[in-house]
Amino acid sequence: MVKKAPRRTAQRILEVTLELFNRFGEPNVSTTLISSELNISPGNLYYHYPAKDELINTLFDQYQDALNQVLNASDGVRDVEDAWFFMHTLFELIWQYRFLYRDLNDLLSKNRKLETNFQVVLKNKTRAIRTLLQCMARAGALQMDPQDMEASATSMVVVITYWLSFEYVRDPRNALEPASAQSSLLRGGYHVLNLLMPYLEPQQRSHLQTLAGAYRSVA
Repeated sequence: MVKKAPRRTAQRILEVTLELFNRFGEPNVSTTLISSELNISPGNLYYHYPAKDELINTLFDQYQDALNQVLNASDGVRDVEDAWFFMHTLFELIWQYRFLYRDLNDLLSKNRKLETNFQVVLKNKTRAIRTLLQCMARAGALQMDPQDMEASATSMVVVITYWLSFEYVRDPRNALEPASAQSSLLRGGYHVLNLLMPYLEPQQRSHLQTLAGAYRSVA
């Protein structure tokens, strides 16, 4: 049997850093803690990532690349079923990098790259949601005026972006723990799509209510 090559140190550092950031919050994780968790010397860590901001920025780059792939799928959404899957996929990615959202304001205040690039993230999210609404309208799943479409896209992006913060305020001890992931993701996706309820065609509205019933049974 051919043995798998060990993961490169730089990648291991990123994986462990992401886990620690998600668990404790970025402000509470030092490079000393990261190197200790990896059982490597601080010098080895600094060789790969000379500053903590480089770790943050590299993780953000990974997140942004993955996010763009998810958002590009918005032009394939035709109905509530597609939109439900799209939202769940989007929330799964946000959960994977939840430290960015948990500590968003703090990160933006001290990291110039994130301050600039997160504005791009918001624009890309809004554009993708606008595309999603346009595709659903063309497919006959909803009826919405262009002005309502713009406002609805913005409202949906606000909920998407700050949902985990809302969850954290509701239950600081448990909200961002792995055991809470499924219910949190389902709640987030449901409340985003619930904003479309007044605009959905009757059959689509009924289907969203059915999906919501499944959500409530899980959550």
